[in-house]
Amino acid sequence: MFYKIFYAIIMFSIQCFIIFYVIISCFFMEERNFIMESVENLADMQGDLRGIFFDIDDTFTLHGKIYACAFESIWTAYKQGLRVIPITGRPAGWADHMARMWPITSIVGENGAFYFYMNQGKMCRKYIQSEEERKQSWLLLEQIRERVLQEVPGAKVSADQAYRESDLAIDFCEDVPALGKEDVDKIVSIFQEFGAQAKISSIHVNGWFGEFNKLSTCLQMVHELWGETEEEVRKHYVFCGDSPNDEPMFSFFDYSVGVANVMNYVDRMKFLPRYITKSQGSEGFAEMMSILLSNRKE
Repeated sequence: MFYKIFYAIIMFSIQCFIIFYVIISCFFMEERNFIMESVENLADMQGDLRGIFFDIDDTFTLHGKIYACAFESIWTAYKQGLRVIPITGRPAGWADHMARMWPITSIVGENGAFYFYMNQGKMCRKYIQSEEERKQSWLLLEQIRERVLQEVPGAKVSADQAYRESDLAIDFCEDVPALGKEDVDKIVSIFQEFGAQAKISSIHVNGWFGEFNKLSTCLQMVHELWGETEEEVRKHYVFCGDSPNDEPMFSFFDYSVGVANVMNYVDRMKFLPRYITKSQGSEGFAEMMSILLSNRKE
């Protein structure tokens, strides 16, 4: 009899714990704006669409490649006169190429360190920090690099670091065997110990000194180039992304979209996109663009 009572108490306690866990989880999911609408609802977008901001890795790409459907969609948007603007953590060297060769209006790189654009066939570059500020930052970033490589086995400096001007990128799964969550968190904590910002993308931890991020530079660029207000940007542009370093953008735009693989990071994010695609990466991006461009035709 004693064992039966003890067993019943244990089972009742487990059931209570499960109910409590579900309630708490639902609360925090709601706090994180967990409920995302189907991207098909983007067809109901109010007001005129002026442009598309989008992340590159695992948003515009899939399995490390830009699918034809995604690249063709930005060509179509560009030809229709929409502003097409990547907002990426990728380096200045890549951004220079993209600004020159891709069908885009401008580009924000290194998580907001700068924006580049072409004007009458000439490259224009705007850095958020002065050259001296960037030099001083590098002295500390070098110290962070040494700490990370010493304390996080398997982590490496990203292969594209040679083309960066303002941030340090630590590779945790692009060209190295994928590191665990604890290792990624350790990389972030080392950056933060030095007072640096640190953001997790789908492949790197990017760290830098300065108050800029993807959103702040995006808003500065739109105001300086086209004289638009924050409210105009919020209502007349769409942003598409996939990972924690896109959170500032997700939290700001009325029309923010996550490709399906954003679900890999919901436990790391407080602000999630309003809409979500059915497909991942390039295919999800093309799915979103098809809806936006079809809506314009109508």
